[in-house]
Amino acid sequence: MKNSLVSLARRALTVQNPAADWRCFCSSPSFPPPPSNTKLFVAGLSWSVDEKSLKDAFSSFGDVTEVRIMYDKDSGRSRGFGFVYFSKEVDARSAKDAMDGKAFLGRPLRVSYALEKVRGGPIVVPRRLNDGDDNNSRNS
Repeated sequence: MKNSLVSLARRALTVQNPAADWRCFCSSPSFPPPPSNTKLFVAGLSWSVDEKSLKDAFSSFGDVTEVRIMYDKDSGRSRGFGFVYFSKEVDARSAKDAMDGKAFLGRPLRVSYALEKVRGGPIVVPRRLNDGDDNNSRNS
C-alpha cells in the first residue's frame, strides 16, 4: 500500500514536458522590497503609560521617530499595546533585544517586530522551524 502511494505521488509530481506545463502565477514581474524592521510592537503596557514615557524608555537605544499607543475608543483607556518607530534598523534591533521581557512601570514588556497591516489579504505569521521533524515521528 505504501509503495503504491509513493509511486502515485511520483507520477503526479513528474512533469512530462516542462516547457508545456510551465506557468507563472506572479502578479507583477518585480518583487516588493523586504519590510523594514524599524517598527516595534510593544505589548504589556501599563494603563498609566503615555507616549512621552514610552519614548523616553526607548530613546536610549537610538532616534525614536514616532510612538503610538492604542487606546480604547469607548473608555479612552490604553489597550495595553503600542508601536515604537526608529529611524535605523540597528537601533530597533538593539531596543527589541534589550527591552523584551524587561519590567516597565511594574509590568513585563513583550517587544517584537511589527507586522505590516494588510487589508483584505491573508495574514502570514512567520513560524520558527523545529530542529526535529515532529510530523515524521507521529506518522511512524
